[in-house]
Amino acid sequence: MFGTSGVRGAVGDTVTCRLALDVGRAVASEGYETVVVGRDARESGRMLADAAAAGLRECGADVVRIGRAATPTVARSVGWRDADAGLVVTASHNPAPDNGLKLWNPSGQAFDEAQREAVARRVREGDVDLAPWDGLGEVTRWDGATDRHAAALADAAEPGDLSVVLDVGNGVGGVTAEALRALGHDVQTLDADPDGSFPARPSEPTAENCRTLADTVAATGADLGIAHDGDADRMRAVAADGEFVGGDVLLALFAREATGDRSAADRVAVPVDTSLAVADSLDPLGVSVSRTRVGDVYVAERASEPDVAFGGEPSGAWIWPDETLCPDGPLAACRLAGLVARRGSLASLVGEIETYPLSRGSVETDRKEAVMEGVRERVCARYAEVDTRDGVRASAEGGWFLVRASGTEPLVRVTAEARRAERAEDLFAAARRIVESS
Repeated sequence: MFGTSGVRGAVGDTVTCRLALDVGRAVASEGYETVVVGRDARESGRMLADAAAAGLRECGADVVRIGRAATPTVARSVGWRDADAGLVVTASHNPAPDNGLKLWNPSGQAFDEAQREAVARRVREGDVDLAPWDGLGEVTRWDGATDRHAAALADAAEPGDLSVVLDVGNGVGGVTAEALRALGHDVQTLDADPDGSFPARPSEPTAENCRTLADTVAATGADLGIAHDGDADRMRAVAADGEFVGGDVLLALFAREATGDRSAADRVAVPVDTSLAVADSLDPLGVSVSRTRVGDVYVAERASEPDVAFGGEPSGAWIWPDETLCPDGPLAACRLAGLVARRGSLASLVGEIETYPLSRGSVETDRKEAVMEGVRERVCARYAEVDTRDGVRASAEGGWFLVRASGTEPLVRVTAEARRAERAEDLFAAARRIVESS
């Protein structure tokens, strides 16, 4: 029900007020007595947040409503308000017709698999504990969440005097502008008015979707460009020359900086589809990568372990466990600005990270489960180092490949990377042949 990043889907189909009500009832019935509720800019979020709050109160939980706010603001607010859980109504980087629900612990970590399944079971079975008339939960409003987040960001990052262009993408990431200005940076915003129809660009901050940001940075002589998705849990960056920075490169930069700040840090948490560039950049520091399933939930779980200094996904989710276990796009923006202000241009920092040839493709099939079973058998028989925690990832001389079934389309995706282009092409071709013959 919850997938890897909460419930998401089309409003009126997968995501309805009945579902939000049921999830609220289930969370309260699981014993979470005080729950923070917030939402992103999607218009449907108003009614879904109302329904979730009603379900929580109906089963006896008190509700703290913080209104429209970034997802990391909601996640952090659970601890700030001494609450037991948080519920944010958002579909993150999904398109405008979608919405969703995601649940948070006081540490800022999203609900883990056991917590999600407990809630899902209650929803499926209708197993909820309705409170008596005199035991209904109370509701309060807290309007200070975004200001508290901005202050926390300013305390957690270095000051500077960069010229920054911030593409909010009509989402709820305006807290980043507030924090960057408090740190001394000059900030120009693009599409800063929250609008859940995302009229300026699609919510996901990809290179293609951030062309206006890249052009603006290059044309204005700004030092740095920052982009968020609709709920600001993701952050991507543009260098002063207008070049969109790859997610694996940003991950390597953040990981090197984080591990240098912690003498006892031995590992960095990354998903199985992360580039060799990250491991290679950390190896001289004596730091290793610890691979997880794809999804910020799994990266956060690993980042909660004491010897993990940082966790990140190339898609733009960045986690500093010393600060919070939620992906915090505004924190990433402030940390990156501080790093650039101290170390020089982002382009020069990017140039320190060696990148490698990577090939991606997909095979269309309506037999995903059977195909993946065949892939597992063949790859395990042919390769010595195989990881099957999320798809099938095989390490080979000078490179690796990953085969994963799409969660939303009739496709099996193939990714291969190696330190030499010819090797990457060979590994990709070998993996594709295994898929097509399975």
